[in-house]
Amino acid sequence: MTESTALQSDHRTVLLRGGDVHSPADPFATAMVVERGHVAWVGSEGAADAFASGVDEVIDLEGSLVTPAFTDSHVHTTSTGLALTGLDLSGARTLTDALGLVRAYVNSHPGERVVLGHGWDATRWPEQRPPSRAELDAAAAGLPVYLPRVDVHSAVVTTALLDLVPGVTALTGYHPDAPLTGAAHHAVRAAAHGAVTPQQRAEAQRAALAQAASLGIGTVHECAGPDISDEEDFTALLKIAAEQSGPRVFGYWAERIEDAKGAARIRELGAAGAAGDLFVDGSLGSHTAFLHEPYADAPHTGTAHLDAAQIAAHVTACTEAGLQAGFHAIGDAAVSAVVAGVRAASETLGLARIRAARHRVEHAEMLTPETIAAFAELGLTASVQPAFDAAWGGPDGMYAGRLGAERAGTLNPYAALLRAGVPLAFGSDSPVTPLDPWGTVRAAAFHRTPEHRISVRAGFTAHTRGGWRAVGRDDAGVLVPGAPADYAVWRTGELVVQAPDDRVSRWSTDPRSGTPGLPDLTPGSELPVCLRTVVFGQTVYVRPNE
Repeated sequence: MTESTALQSDHRTVLLRGGDVHSPADPFATAMVVERGHVAWVGSEGAADAFASGVDEVIDLEGSLVTPAFTDSHVHTTSTGLALTGLDLSGARTLTDALGLVRAYVNSHPGERVVLGHGWDATRWPEQRPPSRAELDAAAAGLPVYLPRVDVHSAVVTTALLDLVPGVTALTGYHPDAPLTGAAHHAVRAAAHGAVTPQQRAEAQRAALAQAASLGIGTVHECAGPDISDEEDFTALLKIAAEQSGPRVFGYWAERIEDAKGAARIRELGAAGAAGDLFVDGSLGSHTAFLHEPYADAPHTGTAHLDAAQIAAHVTACTEAGLQAGFHAIGDAAVSAVVAGVRAASETLGLARIRAARHRVEHAEMLTPETIAAFAELGLTASVQPAFDAAWGGPDGMYAGRLGAERAGTLNPYAALLRAGVPLAFGSDSPVTPLDPWGTVRAAAFHRTPEHRISVRAGFTAHTRGGWRAVGRDDAGVLVPGAPADYAVWRTGELVVQAPDDRVSRWSTDPRSGTPGLPDLTPGSELPVCLRTVVFGQTVYVRPNE
């Protein structure tokens, strides 16, 4: 791909031509004009000649594909950056590997006040257990170490870190020699992240946003809150995003409110809503998701953090203040509590007001036909992470271990959600699973449970336009005249139309269909490579040597 300047100003008029432009305005488009940060025209190569002499720049796409930029609807930006720049345990294949990585990191980073790691998953190790505190203390050579499980709902820590948290042994979720959960986990996480300097935090945030831009992600939804990070971290991220060239950031602050004063404070923080990871429960991997029936491998039903009455009060206060509400809910009992609470709020305020607010539910993994119908009725957006199924689904996956094969097979039913008319917004929950938009669409289209699969087109829409709709915007995430010029340019193979059902052809290149094609995401095929990412007409990433 050739270019005359490395950066585009949002006040320049640019013609892109000689490629494929994914647009419902013209399924055969090969060219696009961008003016003042918006899409001005989309059309054919022949018609592009009329614009060529009147623009500031012409970019020859050389056969590349142009699509709307992706929106990742659930990101923890600072943690993502720290995982990129810190101790990554996701590649550990055994407990011994993990301890070796800790030991090597400590030896190569002398002088660090605290070691922050990420990504271990003992269900993938032959030992089937996390490190003991004694093992971790030995590997860490006396340093404070915080190692959250891959789902970030529990953590193993060293004695040196516990010593920084007075009274931690009396908190709920403290275990002498097992991963910490609940209040104990939140306390040690706050202590660990409190040791991160403002400079380290800013470097981590910039690294995460740069990584997102390099993957064609133009917008991220930051899911922050008092149990996850702190206000300084949140406001600093919003400031960096506003001041530097990079992906847009919509911030959600997961704090429960009950009145207009609480809503005003959410707005003062710059948040789009009191939503995101407002925990109704925990996670399946940590045995803290709240279930109607006990776990298959543990004699309890998990942990409930909010009940229906508390949920109703929060939704009511947010709706009255014109704010989005939202919750983290994974287990079926947690999802039922959300539905009951939102329905109670609708009985107070009226269904139309609740639907218009577009409240959202993060993860929403264990759904039933009844709760799916309720999501549709109440206008709830399902903000979901298909990579969870790719990582933990299937008959031999973590879900089956925690729930048994029958219940595990009901998880993440994307096809049923779409059939019911529930809006979907795709994300990664990074660093729980990596920023990987095309991989996310692939995971939805080739779900491990075939009846939950959706088309590539539907998955792509959920990861582009769906993310914008989840913040209340219906005019973005699609390349049509008047829309914000947020787009990505890709090197890819043949464009196809992939269906989610084995009973019909998985792809068709018949032009009579009038459906714009997308890359072939069949497992094993090479995913598209991002060449350029543009946000509001401003280039925020160009692949080196292109």
